[in-house]
Amino acid sequence: MDVIVGGNVCAPRGFRAAGALGGIKADSTKLDVALVASDRAASAAAVYTTNRVQAAPLHLCREYLRDGKAQAVILNSGNANACTGERGIDNARAMSVQVGRGLGVRSEDVLVCSTGVIGVQLDMDAVQTGIAGVLSCLQENGGDDAAVAIMTTDTAPKTSALSLEIGENTVCVGGMAKGSGMIAPNMATMLGVITTDANVPPDLLREMLLSAVKRSFNCITVDGDMSTNDTVIAMANGAVGGACLESNTPSAAALSEAIEVVCRDLARQIARDGEGATKLVSVEVMGAASEEEARQVGLSVANSNLVKTAIFGRDPNWGRILCAVGYAGVPMNSQQVAVYLCNTQIYGAGSGLPFDHEALVEAMSAADIPISIDLASGTARAEIFTCDLSYDYVRINAEYTT
Repeated sequence: MDVIVGGNVCAPRGFRAAGALGGIKADSTKLDVALVASDRAASAAAVYTTNRVQAAPLHLCREYLRDGKAQAVILNSGNANACTGERGIDNARAMSVQVGRGLGVRSEDVLVCSTGVIGVQLDMDAVQTGIAGVLSCLQENGGDDAAVAIMTTDTAPKTSALSLEIGENTVCVGGMAKGSGMIAPNMATMLGVITTDANVPPDLLREMLLSAVKRSFNCITVDGDMSTNDTVIAMANGAVGGACLESNTPSAAALSEAIEVVCRDLARQIARDGEGATKLVSVEVMGAASEEEARQVGLSVANSNLVKTAIFGRDPNWGRILCAVGYAGVPMNSQQVAVYLCNTQIYGAGSGLPFDHEALVEAMSAADIPISIDLASGTARAEIFTCDLSYDYVRINAEYTT
């Protein structure tokens, strides 16, 4: 697989995108409406937050995706359109209708995503202005603007793309995502759009998306909070030509892996850009009895505020890591567990181990902090991505609506 430098949702054939200014955000100079559109009907699938309080766009997407088809996704930032009742549903539907008319497609083939402040009705004049803007500038090189337009507290846009050979064809997978706070696993932890020009039936595309999400977006956590709007949408428009991919074939496996690689790249970018974050933290758990138990331990460590603040303060406090391992609820023998921080073993055989304290503190100054935990209980593994917890996280979230 070849990474496409600067690649985004427009890397696959037949996709166009745009970002425009509607005036939804308090800062009226920031792009706040994005559109991703295929030039033909596409297979489509989505995965959503498991939060029982869900925003209006999620209800609409579920309705529209019953046939497994879509041709566009319209997204706005600055307002989540969550907890807004029937009026919120009507406003989300109005967004799909306006885009459908502009593209000359059925409104039911236009999926809707929103992100931002919860409990406030959309300013539909601003939304309509933004939609008119993206319709007017939709283009094959508009993916970067679209990625910027879906940002809220993000400090940088998040895009990824790669190409691979499937049979005689070069297939592309592209993606964009937003996410910085309210990031916790069990889907989807943010907003994301994944595109491919491969020819994939809807049911198989959904299988691929679920598999990719399990090892990417469901393996990141910033603060343990889960949004009402989290959604990841995948579209496969078949522009590469050829017969539909079939399950349990090498070609399907190759595309599934490519989708996972793109999702994993986007997931790492989200964790690195956690609100107030200064470091990306990778928690690898190995030697587990099962992948699920490895994930459970990894998430316990990654969600520990004591671990996250220790990383921020460059404090090699192995006791905090071991404590989070212990309360994860996974059977283990603490006498056999080994803990490594920045590739230095700091715990093993039931006690802390001697290490060069000053050298490890210096190693913790790096932007990427690896934590490795060997449970010595089996052969399964999982990797969780998180970030440190800094003073700025409190400031950002204390001032979110004020």
